[in-house]
Amino acid sequence: MITKQQYRKLMSEYQETGNVSVSAMKAGMSRPTAQKYLKAGQPPQELQGKHTWRTREDPLEEIWPQALVMLEESPDLEAKALFEYLGERSPWAVQEKQLRTFQRRVKVWRLQHGPDKEVFFPQDWEAGRAIQLDWTNANELAVTISGQPYEHQLCHCVLPHSNWDWATRCLDLPRFRGQGGRSQRRKTH
Repeated sequence: MITKQQYRKLMSEYQETGNVSVSAMKAGMSRPTAQKYLKAGQPPQELQGKHTWRTREDPLEEIWPQALVMLEESPDLEAKALFEYLGERSPWAVQEKQLRTFQRRVKVWRLQHGPDKEVFFPQDWEAGRAIQLDWTNANELAVTISGQPYEHQLCHCVLPHSNWDWATRCLDLPRFRGQGGRSQRRKTH
């Protein structure tokens, strides 16, 4: 089979020269191969037939059912450790050279049947671009001054880039309450 680059070179040379022999030579293939691809008019990947059957015996046929049972019980088992364990139990069934095949099969199993991966969205904070504010109603603390309830709120500020934070109290005076029961906050020091 030829590569994509060889196919492209063959087609461009043939369009320029119209000569199969010269085009095949410049693309690095034999004349009969060049004729085959020029006649088909399709790249090698499209000409190659797909098959669904195995091309060789399954080397893990004997241990894979046991591996499935163990993976279903404990999906976080390491593939190499599981392979070594199964190899000790059935030394005639596996060879060391089959480890990579086993690891690939465990990876495919995890993708299809294993636990979901945690989704993580990293947050990159740029200095001076954001501040986070949090207002907390502190009236439920029942603070009193000279026996009178002290109605107030706490404002907590954080700069996410440096994680610097600061808090202050804000009075919640009845005379600053607007329409609809919403309070307008007045900052005091």
